[in-house]
Amino acid sequence: MCEIGGKVVVITGASSGIGEATAKLLAGRGAHVVLGARRLERLEALASLIEAEGGSVAYQQLDVTDIDQMQAIIRLAKTRFGRIDVIVNNAGVMPLSPLEAVKVDEWNRMIDVNIRGVLHGIAAGIPPMKQQQSGHIINVASIGAYEVSPTAAVYCATKYAVRALTEGLRQEVGKDIRVTLVSPGVTESELAESISDEEARELMKTYRRNALPASAIARAIAYAIEQPADVDVNELVVRPKAKLA
Repeated sequence: MCEIGGKVVVITGASSGIGEATAKLLAGRGAHVVLGARRLERLEALASLIEAEGGSVAYQQLDVTDIDQMQAIIRLAKTRFGRIDVIVNNAGVMPLSPLEAVKVDEWNRMIDVNIRGVLHGIAAGIPPMKQQQSGHIINVASIGAYEVSPTAAVYCATKYAVRALTEGLRQEVGKDIRVTLVSPGVTESELAESISDEEARELMKTYRRNALPASAIARAIAYAIEQPADVDVNELVVRPKAKLA
């Protein structure tokens, strides 16, 4: 196994859930973590916690829908730590609703964050990684990249897109850059809090009764990172044990 210690890891959507858990785990294993999210006060609190436990961290407010901000956090990583080894494109939103509710603004928000945000991470990360002739891009999708459920059509469509982008990226840059898709099943997070549609909110309460802790997905991400340099873990699907479909 490769050491995680010393690697420079940029994590988007780092203020809660999977992003927060991943930051804590990787920092605890000696990585330099560079955190981005919209909620600056949450990043400040997380960074203080990591530093108090002896970890190495930098952070910056980040809206992944803005390519300039995405490029800026990559520059921060290179300025502070000299290189960029891993990008975890984790930021995502999930305001579910039936298509007939015609919540176009929410559809567009999911497209912007879940697809455009990942593309911005790829766009910002490829140039320095190609220059280094090494790097690792990890895109966090969802079990929704493999199956569709009522009220989740647009959300699942964005995650299918992330799955397709990740496979295309692997085929194109795999000589120099490792590429991994991590697809969590139901995981404890704040995603469901963005659901404004009452029908979708009630369905999600039932769906999320058996949920993984965010730390389980953080461990999957760490597993992909710590593999030997000649091993590229392409896809990881992580479900709660009792979830059989």
